[in-house]
Amino acid sequence: MQKNLTFYFLRHGRTEWNEKGLLQGQGDSALTEAGVAGALAAGKALEQIPFVAAYSSCLQRTIDTARYVIGDRQIPLFQHQGLNEQFFGKWEGIQIDEIRASQAFQNLVKYPQAYDQNIEQYNQGEPFAKLAERSYKAIQDIIQVHQQGNILIVSHGHTLRLLLALLAGHRWQDHRKEGVSVSLANCSISIFDYQQSAQQQSFQLVQMNGTDHLPQV
Repeated sequence: MQKNLTFYFLRHGRTEWNEKGLLQGQGDSALTEAGVAGALAAGKALEQIPFVAAYSSCLQRTIDTARYVIGDRQIPLFQHQGLNEQFFGKWEGIQIDEIRASQAFQNLVKYPQAYDQNIEQYNQGEPFAKLAERSYKAIQDIIQVHQQGNILIVSHGHTLRLLLALLAGHRWQDHRKEGVSVSLANCSISIFDYQQSAQQQSFQLVQMNGTDHLPQV
């Protein structure tokens, strides 16, 4: 079966916890004024794209961001748990600066395999291996629903950084290596084309971490 889809991946708008330097994970905090402005700017940049559907995580910051992007357009918005942010266990809600210098945090941001191997003693959080499995499955679930058209995906920093590396053909174990992925700005836009034929399926990177549409701070 032939399929042609274009995915527009958006990180949620900036939140109160982002401003305070707190590790957010599956906790939730409201969008700030800057977060709303970023979402509206993304909506303006994408207003000529005829989306057939939009998907967010189940966390309110992505739902709100998606709604600002969609505006008054009649685009169905769905939630998928596979798009939720990585769960950081007992680290959630703490000041990032409190743990930034620790080997545990350095493994989180640089060495995914080492982080997974020690996660029980670190924070009892969600391993990168599980995040990779559920986020990739979310995209496959969405592909099953649609044949053609543009799909908006609103998700989170860790989830998208890993997922986009997977779509580009990298392993989850390698996704934090230099040149493999980048830290995604709030309300940045990344784009992948997807094609499926009877023989194969493929993702093609079009744009990564696009920020030209965002207000200059």
